[in-house]
Amino acid sequence: MPRSAPPARVPTHVAVIMDGNGRWANARGLRRNAGHEAGEEALFRTVEGALALGIGHLTVYAFSTENWRRSPEEVRFLLDFNRSLLLRRVDELIDRDVRVRFIGRRGRPVPRRLVDLIERTEARTAHCSRMTLRIAFNYGARAELVDAARRAAEDVAAGTLRRVDARSLAARLDDPAMPDVDLLIRTSGEQRVSNFLLWQAAYAELVFTDVLWPDFDEDELARCVAEYAARDRRFGGAEDRPSDADDGGGEG
Repeated sequence: MPRSAPPARVPTHVAVIMDGNGRWANARGLRRNAGHEAGEEALFRTVEGALALGIGHLTVYAFSTENWRRSPEEVRFLLDFNRSLLLRRVDELIDRDVRVRFIGRRGRPVPRRLVDLIERTEARTAHCSRMTLRIAFNYGARAELVDAARRAAEDVAAGTLRRVDARSLAARLDDPAMPDVDLLIRTSGEQRVSNFLLWQAAYAELVFTDVLWPDFDEDELARCVAEYAARDRRFGGAEDRPSDADDGGGEG
């Protein structure tokens, strides 16, 4: 999409499932961790691309609740890598006026030193306002919904909540200030959402790209945004046209 695209056609919130690090490394005869390392640069290229396009919210899937099932060596690397990433790159994000927020469970088995660093990073970037980068770490959408329902039940029992509805549940998600996802991108050619932002992405446009995450860049992000901008979002409504007057139900 051209940098001068009308703001109304640029998504407010883009979410990305960063997939394909292992396949990228395997194709080059490298260890899997090399793919994760290469993915760091892809993340910062994506941040730069989002800033250039005027995207206000970017959420990336860094580590899921299911990723603990991977080999102990890979899990240990990912934990240390994410900690190192925050230590090394947070100043760059501050320089770009990017606020960092984390979603996901912060209790065990996440190491306390990593939780402390997450909280310090959020505090250090709290004043930034050009874009919010949310990192989903130890995150699973089902776990988020369970936690929100539990908080609502506790509030009902305490007498501080009278009615459980969509609004009250949304207020108890990991980050209630997060806007709904407009565009959800998954790299590497896989076509599934993998327990990511199921509530927030209920009406998101989905774009699947064959590009492996370490090769993702500003141009590919712009291409995905251009595909999003060309679509007709109706949010369950309908528009009568001669060619689709007899369409079935659903969103169309």
